[in-house]
Amino acid sequence: MSTRPLTLLFLLMLAGSVIAGDDEPALLAEARSVATAVPPKLLSVLQQEIARGGFEGAIAACRDFAPRLAAQASADSGWHLRRVSLKNRNPRAVPDAWEREVLEDFDRRVTAGEPAAGLERGAVVEADGRREYRYLKALPTQELCLACHGSAEQVSPAVRSRLDELYPDDQATGYVSGQVRGAVALRRAL
Repeated sequence: MSTRPLTLLFLLMLAGSVIAGDDEPALLAEARSVATAVPPKLLSVLQQEIARGGFEGAIAACRDFAPRLAAQASADSGWHLRRVSLKNRNPRAVPDAWEREVLEDFDRRVTAGEPAAGLERGAVVEADGRREYRYLKALPTQELCLACHGSAEQVSPAVRSRLDELYPDDQATGYVSGQVRGAVALRRAL
């Protein structure tokens, strides 16, 4: 008797358990991989735009390029990906209840001395009768971020003017290096 049908059956059962959410470590690893691929790409584009047109020119890259990166990562991976923040700049970056709870926990942990760069959480969540795997990876505030997200003294008048024009309800300033500025949020139905 061939072992091929048994191997195929085993692989199908294994795939089914991952899809059903029974393999949270595999889901966590996959979500982590997707989430950590996007920020370096955005940082690279921001650095190019800063070199080309200063920080006020880089604002458009953050506004326009970051959502395209998220959409592409979502299409490529099958995960729904977006950025969220307790102090959002983009009105679409408002966290839902689960994301808010996790971000608040991240803030408490950073205040207690834990580095923001290592903060993440993944969980199977049930909402509206649907199960999904949710994941948040903290986005720490870096020195580079402070030109647009720092204190009033750190944000130049030109940057502030551009931010006021594009984001009249901006809340994403006043950060210091090392704080959680937001998170990459992923979700996938199980």
